[in-house]
Amino acid sequence: MIRILIVDDEKPICDLIDINLSAAGYHCKAVQDGLKAIDMIESEPFDLILLDIMLPGADGYDIMEYIRPLKIPVIFITAKHEVKDRVKGLKLGAEDYLVKPFDVVELVARVEVVLRRYNKTEVLLAAGNVVVDEEARKVTRAGRPVVLTNKEYGLLVLFIRNKNIALFRETLYEKVWGDEYLADSRTLDLHVQRLRRKMGWEDNLVAVYKVGYRLEI
Repeated sequence: MIRILIVDDEKPICDLIDINLSAAGYHCKAVQDGLKAIDMIESEPFDLILLDIMLPGADGYDIMEYIRPLKIPVIFITAKHEVKDRVKGLKLGAEDYLVKPFDVVELVARVEVVLRRYNKTEVLLAAGNVVVDEEARKVTRAGRPVVLTNKEYGLLVLFIRNKNIALFRETLYEKVWGDEYLADSRTLDLHVQRLRRKMGWEDNLVAVYKVGYRLEI
């Protein structure tokens, strides 16, 4: 399982990130102090570090100098939004820079991109008895193969990667339909209905009023 270290001095933010990345299938640990973060990095292996800049003990830039020789990818997550701060973080070797406040879906997507860049993504995605082999592009339910259209497959992967997160209709259209996006179309609803039946998710893939859909697992 992919292991992610969250370093932020605000516990509510650590908890928010932890809940959503754990729901997406990652194993997370959090720490609110810079020196404690260095101790944890020395004692445990991590595949990715989400790093705040303003921290007690040692700031994010100091920690980045320590991490760089270890070749662990880092995404800065900070309230420091000026261009000079972004440039400094990226020059120190960070893979990405996300400014608070951020959208959880965007965070998960950026984590996924960085992990792919380092070939650290999981080949299999799972939600209950549904398993997706992304490399082979095969889907099984309780061990039996399920045939999906391209759009159904795209939705399935998106929902599993964002388990227990409400996804906006616009986000689903943008990620799965791209240039084919039609704001007033019922295409999404019809695809979700078919996906529910095929996956046995009549009670799990729920509509969120005025938002979109959420896979509850």
